[in-house]
Amino acid sequence: MADLGKPQNTIAVLQKYQFHFQKKFGQNFLIDERVIGRIIDAAEIGNDDCVIEIGPGIGTMTQYLAERAREVIAVEIDRMLIPILADTLSAYNNVTVLNEDILKVDIAALVQEKNGGKPVKIVANLPYYITTPIITGLLESKVLVDSITVMVQKEVAERMQAGPGTKDYGALSLAVQYYARPEIVAHVPPNCFMPRPTVGSAVVKLTRYPEPPVEVTDVHKMFALIRAVFNQRRKTMVNSIANASGLGIPKEQILNALEQMGEDPAVRGETFTLSQFAQFSNLVCFSDSFLDS
Repeated sequence: MADLGKPQNTIAVLQKYQFHFQKKFGQNFLIDERVIGRIIDAAEIGNDDCVIEIGPGIGTMTQYLAERAREVIAVEIDRMLIPILADTLSAYNNVTVLNEDILKVDIAALVQEKNGGKPVKIVANLPYYITTPIITGLLESKVLVDSITVMVQKEVAERMQAGPGTKDYGALSLAVQYYARPEIVAHVPPNCFMPRPTVGSAVVKLTRYPEPPVEVTDVHKMFALIRAVFNQRRKTMVNSIANASGLGIPKEQILNALEQMGEDPAVRGETFTLSQFAQFSNLVCFSDSFLDS
């Protein structure tokens, strides 16, 4: 089968199958073999690896992955692409294509079946509209993942590795950095895709920590606090948390926790590090209704 990393071969496949891009799936196919190489090199794919690829499209990166990995599981939501993938991947006996929504796949069961429960590597060119749910879902799950190497919108990649006090810092930054070490490994211009997106992209690698870098009594609590803070990031921590529905934390308890930490009562949450959020969460007493939820 022709190398789909070359634009003319991608065009030939699309014409052969009279494929029409589906806006609802956010389809932008990668057509630059150098970028594909950067992704696979960053993911450090070896011949003993089991790789899950999210959104293979017509199989462009899948071909390259199949050359390097022991096994590739490609999860594609668009049923119109399944016969195309059967064609473009026909030369590889180490690829399994699943016509599924990745958000509904039991990835833990898949990893157990295909890789004996050992950690897998995840690679993807993610649709921009659904990047955050996919990334957070993978990180929060109990799936054994060694690393996640993904193409995302440039601004999203920057948010993943942003630090306290910057405009890009937010709940996504903290969620990613609690579970993994983020690293932007390449910036990718719109002309590397078909059709061309209106924004720039970046390849980001998330290397999963064996253990989270901070100790927190209840992760669910901590991220509820973080969401409350960044939902009203212009307010002080006291006000943003006290006003958050569902938390039920009186101002006195918030002030008491900040005092124990030696923090100014007028502090804003956007200045807090992950370590500070963990400490704060461990000190704050939640309402019984939240604890029962």
